[in-house]
Amino acid sequence: MKKISILLLPFFIVAQTISAQEKQVNPSRYTAHNKGKMFIYWGGNRESFSKSDIHFKGDDYDFTLYDVQAGDKPKGWHIDYANPARMTIPQTNLRIGYFINDHYNIAIGVDHMKYVMNQAQIARIGGVVGESYPQFAGTYLGDDTIDLTDGEFLTFEHTDGLNYVHTEFSRVDDISKLFHIGNTDKFQINITEGVGAGILYPKTNAKLLGKERHDDFHISGFGVSAKVGLNFTFFKHYFIQTELKGGYIDMHDIRTTHSASDKASQHFTFFQRIIAVGGIFEI
Repeated sequence: MKKISILLLPFFIVAQTISAQEKQVNPSRYTAHNKGKMFIYWGGNRESFSKSDIHFKGDDYDFTLYDVQAGDKPKGWHIDYANPARMTIPQTNLRIGYFINDHYNIAIGVDHMKYVMNQAQIARIGGVVGESYPQFAGTYLGDDTIDLTDGEFLTFEHTDGLNYVHTEFSRVDDISKLFHIGNTDKFQINITEGVGAGILYPKTNAKLLGKERHDDFHISGFGVSAKVGLNFTFFKHYFIQTELKGGYIDMHDIRTTHSASDKASQHFTFFQRIIAVGGIFEI
């Protein structure tokens, strides 16, 4: 991800060069058509997650925590968004796309979200924890509860991160006329809607039943999403894009310890608020 994000640095130089070489055209000519253009953007997000049931299974245990609450891990506005060595630390969004015609584009990207189980909660539990874990051993009936506050039973988060690697198919429409904008080569407003699908490649930070902490990347499942947004383009090549994006994530193969026999699964919905900066240019 860090190598990919470094592509953003020379991009603005390339866009400026293209702009300088472009022939003089009538107002709105460049922004009137999108076919054949490429775009790239980078930004940040905040997330919300639904409650989820998390199933843990391994040697001598098989249990489910019900209605687990979780949130994101925001960093706020920070220089790390622009620091190539630290660009994956905040919650970020990267997208690279191509317009197949004037209204439709296809893009690939990564939504680097962060999912943190709320430690200060008491969760319902159902299942069995064997005698290999005497501190927590027992048969739980689903109405039993367990206090997760001290982290001895479980700490669980996808913080480097909840990586949604996906492809999007989107439509873009110029709505500048609604705001009486004449020359869209100077300023243009677009509305965009899209759908996406891809894989989840989280780095899950977990400590379960007193075992050694595990923190590693692993392909864990899939996701689908839909979005709507506004795009504000300045001087033909530069834009700010805001999006509201929701989706569904199903992770059926989450690694929780260094043993391959220890796994977790969960599914939940998410909602992102995104703001990004980028550029668009002909190739």
